[in-house]
Amino acid sequence: MKFPQSFYNWTSFIGGIISIVSLFMIGFLFVISMFFAQGSSYLGLFMWIVLPSFLVIGLLIIPTGMIIKYQKDKRQKIVYEKAWPKVDLNDPKVRNAAMIFGIGSVFFLLISAVGSYEAFHYTESVKFCGTLCHEVMKPEYVAYQNSSHARVACVECHVGSGADWYVRSKLSGLYQVYAVTFGTFPRPIPTPISNLRPARETCEECHWPQKFYARQLVVEKHYLADEDNTEWDISLQMKTGPAYSALGLQEGIHWHINPDVKIEYIATEPERQNIPWVRYTNSKTGESYIYEDGENKLSQQQLDTLEIRVMDCMDCHNRPSHDYHTPVKFINNGITSGKIPREIPGIKSLAMAVVAANFSTTDSVMNYIQSEVYKFYQTNYEDIFNEKKDLIDKAISGIQEEYKKNVFPEMNVKWSAYQNNIGHLEFLGCFRCHNDRHQDQGGLVISRDCNMCHSIVAQGVPDTLQITSVNATLEFVHPNDPDGAWKTELCSECHKDLY
Repeated sequence: MKFPQSFYNWTSFIGGIISIVSLFMIGFLFVISMFFAQGSSYLGLFMWIVLPSFLVIGLLIIPTGMIIKYQKDKRQKIVYEKAWPKVDLNDPKVRNAAMIFGIGSVFFLLISAVGSYEAFHYTESVKFCGTLCHEVMKPEYVAYQNSSHARVACVECHVGSGADWYVRSKLSGLYQVYAVTFGTFPRPIPTPISNLRPARETCEECHWPQKFYARQLVVEKHYLADEDNTEWDISLQMKTGPAYSALGLQEGIHWHINPDVKIEYIATEPERQNIPWVRYTNSKTGESYIYEDGENKLSQQQLDTLEIRVMDCMDCHNRPSHDYHTPVKFINNGITSGKIPREIPGIKSLAMAVVAANFSTTDSVMNYIQSEVYKFYQTNYEDIFNEKKDLIDKAISGIQEEYKKNVFPEMNVKWSAYQNNIGHLEFLGCFRCHNDRHQDQGGLVISRDCNMCHSIVAQGVPDTLQITSVNATLEFVHPNDPDGAWKTELCSECHKDLY
């Protein structure tokens, strides 16, 4: 088969070889992934992004070599016939070139279309987002897999629909690629993410505010840090909406995003934990009130320069898919699920203590947990260590498993790295505004009354459980606070220090 004279040069040959090898490798990997169900996130990266890039580069090298060859021949006085090319399919050279160019172009356009779609689909996949940059994204990926959004693709929340936000996300990803390549990324990754798409364009694709459930019963199981790991239950009626769903968003927790109501606030730091200024506006009645924290008033300069943010879903639900539980919560979960046997004396307090240790690697923590648990029971409960070692081993495995789902030493990620604004137990959450300190000029206060958001309908040890009717409420009883300090202090002031 004959080609134009200018094709015969080493540069074009190399380009052709690169293209053919890349095409062969794409086909080979495609067969492996489709028919043998083998592969990983890196296979997709090479098959749909890296190798197609080499294929295009090789195809570009071919005409580049031909141009260089033509210029070189021109300098050497090799004269080509200056005329329009003659398309004569009876000429073998023309016929070969036409067939190769025609068939090659159609084939290239076909695989380009398929490759472009697959590349787009791959970069939108959970595997791409969660496993490609394994060290960086491991905490987010593991927490996501254990969240209520584990069946929702990352891009559904982080990008949403439409080409404009897709392009923005890929442009912002260029710096992330640079940071990962050269190891300049922060540990942990800072939040909140700036320039994130508004929650009403992502969250409300699934969560329709007008159709929220009226109220929900939440049952929590706790264990005290005593020798018997005493069970302490509490059942809360969460007032997410009004008493009757027909009333819509007139009252309840989700009243904050009522379409007729606009809540605005000013935070003094990026984490939005210190909120000294809140404005309420009712578009139907025209009412508007400004509430200021009497102990932390903003200056006029701060009022003029700081951002006024409109409250949305993410101001409370700021860790919807990447929540790192505190030891109190994940050890309680481990005991409730049976992964950590409750019948072992003192396991709750011991587990809380061992997971609080700080190490630079996960492996070192795993070894520490095992050695400390063994040491504790060998020293204090020798008979249990000898007779029920299988339960102790099960407890160690359970503690390690719960730890690995919530703490990632390599990235400095744990419960204290990210504030969770749902509730008010370990972090300020609701109490950022509902603390009895925000007051308007007329004396109206943003109340701290717990019963605004939930009612306690049952609490205590199962054998002596206090129970009331659905429409009544119990006064909270703190199992470890006989003096009632919880009535004057914020919950997070104590609970944030529980490891």
